[in-house]
Amino acid sequence: MNSLNREMIIDGKVIGRQQPVYIIAEMSTNHGGSLTRAKEIIHAAAECGADAIKLQTYTADTLTLNSSLPHFQLTDGLWAGQSLYELYEKVAMPWEWHQPLLEEAQKANITLFSSPFDRSAVEFLEQLDVPAYKIASAEIIEVELIEAVAATGKPVIISTGGAAIGDIQRAINIMKAHDNPNLCLLKCTSAYPAPYDSMNLTTIAHLAQWSGCPVGLSDHSLGISVPVTAVALGACVIEKHFMLDKSHDTADQAFSLDPSEFAQMVQSVRQAAMAIGQVDYPSTTRMQRAIYAKCDMPAGTILSRENIRTARPGGTIAPRHFNDLLGRVLRQNIKAGECLRWEMI
Repeated sequence: MNSLNREMIIDGKVIGRQQPVYIIAEMSTNHGGSLTRAKEIIHAAAECGADAIKLQTYTADTLTLNSSLPHFQLTDGLWAGQSLYELYEKVAMPWEWHQPLLEEAQKANITLFSSPFDRSAVEFLEQLDVPAYKIASAEIIEVELIEAVAATGKPVIISTGGAAIGDIQRAINIMKAHDNPNLCLLKCTSAYPAPYDSMNLTTIAHLAQWSGCPVGLSDHSLGISVPVTAVALGACVIEKHFMLDKSHDTADQAFSLDPSEFAQMVQSVRQAAMAIGQVDYPSTTRMQRAIYAKCDMPAGTILSRENIRTARPGGTIAPRHFNDLLGRVLRQNIKAGECLRWEMI
């Protein structure tokens, strides 16, 4: 395989530059340890207009070591004051929830897939036959993980936050080596929340041209302005963290959207995509002028400034031909207000 596909399909929906923007609601830790809330999030995401809901499949042991050494401790940011192991153990979604959540997504008519974080998670998700895989930004250097998802032959979405161009190329090479051309890359800034001046959204167009595959945005900024801007710059996928209520205390609360905000983002993204349209220079509009008869005129009348003029709305003969008509003779009778046509002269 020499190249990646410019479009790919997840659960019947085509993803690509000329297709409707594919919108992913990231549940992440916002289930808050409640299966009931997780199911409610799925239905809320569907009602907001998301195309997909995404989970994360890991355990504390698959991500880190249970160690008290200093470099395993979080000392700043949203999650300061605990170790990596403590954080992941607290927020991880139980694997036995995946099947009932998949069934709930089917009821809600929304696609569900997940981000695995090691081979065991891929094997587990394959048993559930999820339709696609998402690789988190930090895992783009995890070669065995990318090999595992590439080998499934299913569409793969990879976030690029913190990745050098060589890391992205390596991931692409792995996809090609497994003869899997269905890759989408997401521009991402790995900060939580991400400052606006760190987004560098012009990277989207460069990444799309360089890779030849669909490119989108995984967004951790506040609000909805960055996703809308990203769509204007060519993003064909938007991923945004989603929660039921901002009052819920979750690890991702600070940079997640609630249903009202998410629905507004979906609407704004759809409107931005429609407004982009295509290259178009319309030849005429009704707000332009044409040449009209100022009065009733019989055949044989010589046209002059006294009996013709330009006026709205636009019509057959454009104003630039006004001087060409002066001194010409009518072939037929015309009435006042009639729009001149060449066959009349």
